[in-house]
Amino acid sequence: MNKVHFIGIGGTGISAIARLLLERGVQVSGTDLNTSPYFEAVTRLGAQTKLGHHPQLALQADLVVRSSAVKDEDPEVQAAREVGIPVLKRSEFLPQLTAGSTTLAIAGSHGKTTTTAMLIHLLNSANLDPSFILGADIKGQHTNAHAGKDQHFVIEADEYDNMFLGLKPKVSVITNIEYDHPDFFPTPLDYTWAFLNFLGKTEEDGVALLCGDDLGVRKLLTFLTFPEGQLKTFGFNPANDYQVMDYEAGEGHQSFYLRLPENDMAGPFTLHQPGKFNVSNAAAALAAAHLIGLDLNKLTDALTTFSGTSRRFEQVCGNEKVQVFNDYGHHPSQLLQTIQGARQSYPDHTIWAVWEPHTISRTQRLHREFAAALDQADHAVILKLYGAREEDPSFSPCSIVEEVSDKRCVYLPENPDAVAYILNNLGEKDLVIVFSAGKGPEFSRELCAALHLEGSND
Repeated sequence: MNKVHFIGIGGTGISAIARLLLERGVQVSGTDLNTSPYFEAVTRLGAQTKLGHHPQLALQADLVVRSSAVKDEDPEVQAAREVGIPVLKRSEFLPQLTAGSTTLAIAGSHGKTTTTAMLIHLLNSANLDPSFILGADIKGQHTNAHAGKDQHFVIEADEYDNMFLGLKPKVSVITNIEYDHPDFFPTPLDYTWAFLNFLGKTEEDGVALLCGDDLGVRKLLTFLTFPEGQLKTFGFNPANDYQVMDYEAGEGHQSFYLRLPENDMAGPFTLHQPGKFNVSNAAAALAAAHLIGLDLNKLTDALTTFSGTSRRFEQVCGNEKVQVFNDYGHHPSQLLQTIQGARQSYPDHTIWAVWEPHTISRTQRLHREFAAALDQADHAVILKLYGAREEDPSFSPCSIVEEVSDKRCVYLPENPDAVAYILNNLGEKDLVIVFSAGKGPEFSRELCAALHLEGSND
């Protein structure tokens, strides 16, 4: 495999694979219909990239990898297949990518990016150099992929398009299970079954590590039969093998200990990311590190220096009166937990939830849940829907406004109108969270500019 061509190289997942191969010395080419920060990043690193369809690039490769959004009718797919060049999805390419590695795979409906980043940070703190791929840049490292020198390969295991079924993990982690991606998984049972199949990919002498506190995981456990010792749980409940204990939350930090399966205690650990859900994420990362033999009591300071990932409650700009954050939240539970975490860390602030709906099917299927989550904010603004892989000009999320109580929610699909509304309704101390898996950072930049605040944005 001397040269690999990627169709959709500007996407988060595909660009991460391309970046890792570039570090390994593989020649990489790629195309995308639109530019993006990840498209520009792999170009700077040496990938031969072009915008639009360019079948001749595919014909020069030994192998073609396509994103989930690329169909069989794509000109580059057809050109490669006509001459016998293999065309693979991510799930089909992952066995080649992770061959010879000890794979640590983090799956889950929510929290998998942060948990993956935490685990990488823990391994780095133990002077290990793992290969990794995840869905956002790790702050401080400014990358979402790396070709490491040791045998560990840490990967965010995405369930969409069954990507994670291409893995064979030594440690398979599930942070939680809550129905999502209705455009791919028709029913909640289909969704749960995918996670069951993911666990079935665990190596025979590997370990499945699951959040015992999560309702979706507990339902999954009724279908599971794992040999003794190969199934471990983590969470706050005393029945878990790895139990969070002595949990305390203060303004700007959370602290806890972790009881290990042999009843030893590790800690204390301090975390500066808000929300109790992030403590659960940290417990998952610590448990995975312990399962591969790391001494957690030598890593008690590691999480203190963990600064998070891009677009996960990431501050964009702010002053003493108003602060603006980006968050990748695009599922009702993500919005709800982040709003609750913000209240815990910023108890004296008025909380704004600015939400860009992501995909039509998710917004329609979970509209009541979205309304309930937005209801927890002091003010809510719904932006124009980001359709991503779906199109329906007739659909609008404006009906969700009517389900939020006390008329504290407005639908403003044009960014200038939404910016003006926020500016006209700010109080003495406000925290604005822009929830988006699409163009939210663009809105944040516009808002910060209108506030005359400088900021950094991914």
